[in-house]
Amino acid sequence: MTGHDVGRRRGGGPAGSVRHVRAGAGAGALRRLLPDARGFAGEHRRAVGGLALWSLLESAQTFLGGYCVAHALDGGFLRGRPGTGLLWLAVAAVAVLVGGAALRGVFAGLAGLVEPLRDGLVRRTVRRSIGGARGRDKEPDAAAVSRLTHQSEIARDGFAGILLTLRSFVFTALGALAGLASLAPVLLWVVVPPLVAGVGLFLATLRPMAGRQREFLDADEALAAQAGEVAAGLRDVAACGAREVVTARAAELVSAEADAARALARWSAARTLALGVAGQLPVLLLLVTAPWLLGKGVTAGALLGGLTYLTQALLPALHSLMTGLGAAGTRLVVVLDRFVTPPDGLPEDPGAATEPDVPPTPPTSRTRPTSRTRPTPPTPPTPLARASPTPRTPPHPRLARVNGAPADGQATARGAHDGDGRTGGRRGGRDGRTGTGADRGTAPGGDNGTAPGRTTDSGDTSTDRTTAPAAELRGVTFAYGPRARPVIDGLDLSVMPGEHIAVVGPSGIGKSTLTALLAGVLTPHGGTVLLHGAPIGGRSPAELSGERVLVPQQAYVFTGTFRENLTYLRPDAAHEELVAAVDAVGAMPLLDRFGGPDAPLDPARLSPGERQLVALVRVRLAAAPLLLLDEATCHLDPAAEARAEAALAARAGTLIVVAHRLSSARRAERVLVLDGSRAAYGTHGELIETSALYRDLAGVSAGLPTASQPRARS
Repeated sequence: MTGHDVGRRRGGGPAGSVRHVRAGAGAGALRRLLPDARGFAGEHRRAVGGLALWSLLESAQTFLGGYCVAHALDGGFLRGRPGTGLLWLAVAAVAVLVGGAALRGVFAGLAGLVEPLRDGLVRRTVRRSIGGARGRDKEPDAAAVSRLTHQSEIARDGFAGILLTLRSFVFTALGALAGLASLAPVLLWVVVPPLVAGVGLFLATLRPMAGRQREFLDADEALAAQAGEVAAGLRDVAACGAREVVTARAAELVSAEADAARALARWSAARTLALGVAGQLPVLLLLVTAPWLLGKGVTAGALLGGLTYLTQALLPALHSLMTGLGAAGTRLVVVLDRFVTPPDGLPEDPGAATEPDVPPTPPTSRTRPTSRTRPTPPTPPTPLARASPTPRTPPHPRLARVNGAPADGQATARGAHDGDGRTGGRRGGRDGRTGTGADRGTAPGGDNGTAPGRTTDSGDTSTDRTTAPAAELRGVTFAYGPRARPVIDGLDLSVMPGEHIAVVGPSGIGKSTLTALLAGVLTPHGGTVLLHGAPIGGRSPAELSGERVLVPQQAYVFTGTFRENLTYLRPDAAHEELVAAVDAVGAMPLLDRFGGPDAPLDPARLSPGERQLVALVRVRLAAAPLLLLDEATCHLDPAAEARAEAALAARAGTLIVVAHRLSSARRAERVLVLDGSRAAYGTHGELIETSALYRDLAGVSAGLPTASQPRARS
């Protein structure tokens, strides 16, 4: 697979289009919010009334500010009565103190509105998320976490800020206009027209600004979704050489977000123009028309009082209004609309959650049944004819040595921190025991401590083995950091073509690191990694993708059809091959439930186990001769895991499995045990005798003889 395949497939994903914006982002959002806003205000009438009363008391300082200045000048200082002038100014100062005390009541009334809003948003989100998860065949709404935490706090803070700003502007404007009318009504003819024009221009920008804000948030969410998808499949991206494609896609999303930000900035320029018209033009007009106003009988004190109202009250209130509503206001509308309007696929109300429209998940993965009815596919699907079971052949006989080496593979392993060359277990094949099914006996399920019979699509793999190992480590060392303790230290391992190897050990011991080294995703700090006799270093991702496939625990599934997902690594696979692979892995019930291979696949509707089934069918079809499974079956039940591993072991090639359960190790021909101080390598029976850690993992006491059917710890 190449990076082009990744980009082509991923294009249809959730982040495939960043230009998707809900219709009516501006006015439509306001219309959707109005019913809830009216209901909220009605429920909290007392808090609204208290806030208005405290705001009216606070606005007295605005009225008295210009009024006292005018009378201090006209009745005091200009008439040679400084005491009278100072008395008027003292009244203005007292009004400021009273306004400060009233501000405390304003914040108390504000809390009575803001906190209930946040609580209501949280309750709505929880009800909708739980109801949607219960009533739909999909995982819980992941965006609910963002709405519960980040977006609910944005709504809370934004609502508080907007309410303060609106309240301040309304009551400040009322106080200032009342003061102008009391000083000289003719002043209103100079001040009100530009004030109304500027506010009207600003209000006209709110709808497009809300739309641009919506586009910006959509682009930001698309970028976050893309980053999340890439993070989940990071090893796939690295292993498949899709860095350039993913980078280009991220650059496209970043560019879209930048375009939305620039559009938002252009509308911010219109907001600045509106502020100039509404706040600064009246001041200019008042100064220009001063001679005319004085001729009309307006006093010098009234002119100074008018300028005080404009510069000390109206202009700051307008600036706060346009800054708050222009940025935080549009953001608040968009965020609240996301709470009011449910995400795609979720019901308006948990009570409206319908019965799921798909039948229960078959018992091939650990997931709860979610429905009792079959789906109605949007288009007639291509039926999958059930393939006949893959015939199993008897286990291959003991293999002859080739060029003096044991034909079933050899390995030596110095533990992660054991540099003296000692091996933790017997070197594979050196004692004459090959560990194949012939000398241990087999059972069809392979769950009795024996390796199952190996069959391939093209015949017994014993005829395919060559002297060049399928995978080889020569003194490989790796650490996560220059001063970190090595996770892998001087490890030697040789796996021959056609072998089925299991890797076991405690959590965090380095099993995933080993598979990443074999896949070429990580570069060793020392030693050499070889695939099919050639060093892995310096080879292009395209070359490596044709030789190995790494399947991590987090299965990579993308939006598209099931066929596109299943043939991801081999787009030219015939329909018959697809049917056979689906049936062999045990994914037939999954495809039947959704309507066949051409049915649409929404990753959110699949359980983790079902995603792993999709990934396992994908690698069953892959042409790469080496499969690396890093706990790729951990979400499957034991029976489904055994069937999937048998299907992968039966294909032509080599299989290395990081075992999630010890039953996987018993099905393998050889087992590599990593324990941090030394590594052991051998058959299940050999390791029961020689490795205390393996005995502990298998649940077998050291004093007991080797059991043919030890109990697995699952």
